[in-house]
Amino acid sequence: MSRGKHITALLLGDVIGQPGCRALFIGLPQLIKKHRADIVVLNGENAADGFGLTEELARSFFSLGVHVITSGNHIWQREEILPFMHKDNRVLRPANYPPKVPGQGFVVVEISGRKIAVVNLQGRHQMTPIDCPFQVGSSIVDKLRKQTNLILVDFHAELTQEKEAMGLFLDGRVSAVVGTHTHVQTADEKILPKGTAYLTDLGLCGPLDGVIGSVPSIAIRRQMTQIPLKNEIFDAPSHLQGVVCSIDGETGKALSIVRVSESFGV
Repeated sequence: MSRGKHITALLLGDVIGQPGCRALFIGLPQLIKKHRADIVVLNGENAADGFGLTEELARSFFSLGVHVITSGNHIWQREEILPFMHKDNRVLRPANYPPKVPGQGFVVVEISGRKIAVVNLQGRHQMTPIDCPFQVGSSIVDKLRKQTNLILVDFHAELTQEKEAMGLFLDGRVSAVVGTHTHVQTADEKILPKGTAYLTDLGLCGPLDGVIGSVPSIAIRRQMTQIPLKNEIFDAPSHLQGVVCSIDGETGKALSIVRVSESFGV
């Protein structure tokens, strides 16, 4: 677990259907052990056959060592998760949905005697025009910093420019800002000038040989015909993708950020 004052966070990208779940069930315990992760956060909005999340899957992820499950615009596609979100606040939905929407967008967990906050936000460009993630995120972070300097942000957004802007906007106020949603891992990991770890997109926990996790032939036909064919999850060996961040446990500043992309052959 945590070595001295350092906290190690393992942050994983969108879990894609059964292939992603299989890789997670086999590979996550190995990743946790390899990186000596103190906290594990993953995005689960695509875990249930590609759309949404179920209580059964959420409980399974927690049993594997996941501490917090973030999500995005697809979390609403399985209504059965909504009652569980009320019972277990470790399943998040983006905080900048309008008031009275089920669930909550941030949580504080205690691990090894330290409070660690996780915040879930969603972008607006080329997505649903919900409340401003910058204003909502800033307000939440200000409140959380009264409890802890250790704050991890999953920004579920489409455009790189929106994600980079969020990283710089929260630089020095949170420990890490990582993007999800596009399912393609970017290679721009860095520590921003004021000490926040950043990556535009964590990638996916699923098959890399598909089209963002879906069957290639269907995806190609959609593009060539413009017919809105239903995507299907590509059942192929999967990777677990994300980052490992080392964070100063006192200041909350990031010390390092390293990409993870490992195949477990299932």
